[in-house]
Amino acid sequence: MALFDLPLDELREYRSASAEPEDFDAFWAKTLQEAREHELDARFVPVDTDLTTVEVYDVTFAGFGGHPVKGWLTLPARAEGPLPLVVEFVGYGGGRGLPHEHLLWASTGRAHFVMDTRGQGSAWGGGGGTADPVGGAPAYPGFLTRGIDAPENYYYRRVFTDAVRAVEAARAHPLTDASRTVALGASQGGGIALAVGGLVPDLVAVAPDVPFLCDFPRATTLTDRHPYREVGLYLKTHRGRTEDVLRTLSYFDGVHFAARGSAPALFSAALEDETCPPSTVFAAFNAWAHDDKSIEVYEFNDHEGGGPYQDAARMRWLRSYA
Repeated sequence: MALFDLPLDELREYRSASAEPEDFDAFWAKTLQEAREHELDARFVPVDTDLTTVEVYDVTFAGFGGHPVKGWLTLPARAEGPLPLVVEFVGYGGGRGLPHEHLLWASTGRAHFVMDTRGQGSAWGGGGGTADPVGGAPAYPGFLTRGIDAPENYYYRRVFTDAVRAVEAARAHPLTDASRTVALGASQGGGIALAVGGLVPDLVAVAPDVPFLCDFPRATTLTDRHPYREVGLYLKTHRGRTEDVLRTLSYFDGVHFAARGSAPALFSAALEDETCPPSTVFAAFNAWAHDDKSIEVYEFNDHEGGGPYQDAARMRWLRSYA
């Protein structure tokens, strides 16, 4: 499909109609307080990978509910001093994969932590190893409607909490510099990075690429491509639940986390992206609170966005921050 969303000049002015809950901050403060009642218990076990330019650690830490969450920490070989830290979150259906899938950021001289996404890791890449032990109400197959009956039960409450704890775990390693921490990711990973950008106040930069989980009222009615379509298919069966569902989703909308963004940010959007429509990305970008922000626009790309070109753009951009 060619261009299907708003023209670029209108995208730059677009604002979401997503209604922010009055208790948004209280909800997340309580959620994170409950998570921190569990010891972080970050463990770093060296892994023999046959890679000579990096050192890799198999990481386990306590996420939401104290549940064990996995990750990889990759460092440049023979690193000695505290290193700038890049914390990365992965796309929908993927997991942390295998260590050799994550060599870019350590190759720039930074520490790199990639979080496994609970319950995912079976759709692409090298897989994942983190269970989601929490059950939920009936859901459409996928993750977007799991626990959608109430904000307290929603799947992404657990994932976003895991992500904040992932930053804390990565910062616990003696070779990472907590004062130079970056959060980034693409698609679902970009949406998670947005949440972290709104919940962790002392990041130095945030880089969400073609982020998912933004501007739910528009996304769920504009595109019929999955994963957003999961919500429509759920409501097709659960008639009359639209208001309740949108209320739950409002606690997890990247637009509201963006309004709390306290670090410089580099976004990206693709104008032919039917998975994460450009207006939903611009909704979060335009809401981002920090004045130092920019967005790369890929006019003729779908959800692949900038791909390696965006990687290069992020590397150049991060020189100024970490």
